[in-house]
Amino acid sequence: MTKAPDGEPMVKARGVHKFFGDLHVLRGVDLTVKPGEVCVILGPSGSGKSTLLRCINELETISAGRIWVDGELMGFRTTAGREGQEILHRLKDSTIAKQRSRIGMVFQRFNLFPHRTALENVTEAPINVKKVPKKAARKRASELLERVGLSDRSDHYPSQLSGGQQQRVAIARAMAMDPELMLFDEPTSALDPELVGEVLAVIQDLAQSGMTMVVVTHEVGFARQVADQVVFMDEGVIVERGTPEQVIDNPREARTREFFSKVL
Repeated sequence: MTKAPDGEPMVKARGVHKFFGDLHVLRGVDLTVKPGEVCVILGPSGSGKSTLLRCINELETISAGRIWVDGELMGFRTTAGREGQEILHRLKDSTIAKQRSRIGMVFQRFNLFPHRTALENVTEAPINVKKVPKKAARKRASELLERVGLSDRSDHYPSQLSGGQQQRVAIARAMAMDPELMLFDEPTSALDPELVGEVLAVIQDLAQSGMTMVVVTHEVGFARQVADQVVFMDEGVIVERGTPEQVIDNPREARTREFFSKVL
């Protein structure tokens, strides 16, 4: 992935639309996330939050608009037409996979390989995708499991771990690819309430280390603590954006005020 010029956003979305059949899920979304910034996206279920995240990572193909990550156009290349207009061409799957390998993603469901230990889950992609030597991959995986508080669980299988521990393994697995950007899609929504805190603490630690992150969550308290930018989405559009104090505590828009009056 070509490095963005200094001052270039890590994530830039412009005029992004997404249709699923007749369903218009994203309606002209613009988003900018600076390097090192934590952007937390809040909003009701069905507002397009997760779809936007999946579009950034090319798990969904946008219907219109553009998304750049670290200065590189995602999923497409451009050529000039006869009239000088810009023509988009879909990239090959292998090229998209290479783009995607620079972005870590953590899902609601942990999606760990059930027949592999925690350590093996973390080493799988570096060894097979990045061709990292096994010894180096295991050393890095051990460091990451220690970072997420699971150094004593490295030889455990997913079925031997709690949901919170499995999600922390999933975070370590995403970090093992040394991503430039981390995306979290409701990482605590599948967890029992008492396990939420341990996962949020790991994400908060990553945020403090300077990792650029976009987090879709319902955890308003976490957004207030960790976010540099809070984005409130509803019905496929960004209704409001700003600091946590601006958006959560002093929203300008009626729809934002209504939402937070019900969840706070």
